[in-house]
Amino acid sequence: MGKDVIVACDFSSAQATFDFLDKFTEEKPFVKIGMELYYAEGPSIVKEIKRRGHKIFLDLKLHDIPNTVKKSMSVLSKLDVDMTNLHAAGTIDMMKAAVEGLTREDGTRPILIAVTQLTSTSEERMQNELLISASINDTIVKYANNAKIAGLDGVVCSPLEAGMVKESCGKAFMTVTPGVRFADGDVGDQVRVTTPAKAKEIGSDYIVVGRPITAAADPVAAYRRCVAEFVG
Repeated sequence: MGKDVIVACDFSSAQATFDFLDKFTEEKPFVKIGMELYYAEGPSIVKEIKRRGHKIFLDLKLHDIPNTVKKSMSVLSKLDVDMTNLHAAGTIDMMKAAVEGLTREDGTRPILIAVTQLTSTSEERMQNELLISASINDTIVKYANNAKIAGLDGVVCSPLEAGMVKESCGKAFMTVTPGVRFADGDVGDQVRVTTPAKAKEIGSDYIVVGRPITAAADPVAAYRRCVAEFVG
C-alpha cells in the first residue's frame, strides 16, 4: 500500500472542478469528491472525473440504519470509486451492512473507511455537546477498533491520532488523514492539524489536502510540494 496525497475538490460546480483539474497536465491527482460537489452535480461528476483518469475518494459519510446504508453503498459501488466512507458512530452492525452493500458480485469493492471524530471536533465539544465522557483519543481508538471488527479497511482521523490507531489496530489498518497544512500556512477551521512531513512520520497512509492546494496561487506547485513532503 503506497502513500498518496488526496486533493479535496471542495467546489460547488463541475465547471469549477474541471477548471482546477485542467491545471494538471502531467499528474492525475487522487481526488476527493465531498458532499458539496456531489449534491450539486450528482453521479455524473464522479463518472466524468473517473473518465479523465483520476482515482476518487467519494466522501459522503453515510450514517443511517444498517439496511439504508447497505442499499446506498450498493448504489455507490456501481460508480467505480476507489474509496468511500461512513461514520463509525453508526455502530458495528451498520458498518458490516455497508461492507455487504459495497461488495460487488465479483467480490471486489472500493476501500471503505470510517470517520472517527471530525477534525473540527475538540475534546471539550465532544464531551460537553455530544456527552461522550471518554477522552477523544480513547473514543477514536475504540471507533477504529469497531471499524476493524466490522471488516473495514481503515479510518479517517487526524494525523495526530494515526499513530495510536496503527498501534491498536495494526500497521495494515489504513489511516486517511485530513487536517494537513503546510508549516507556513493557515489552519482554517480545523482544530487538530499537522504538516505533510509530520503526517508521514506519524504513519498516515493517505493525507487529504484541500485549500492549501486548491486555493494556492499555483495549485500544481502546491500539490507537488505536498507529494514531495509526504511521499518523498
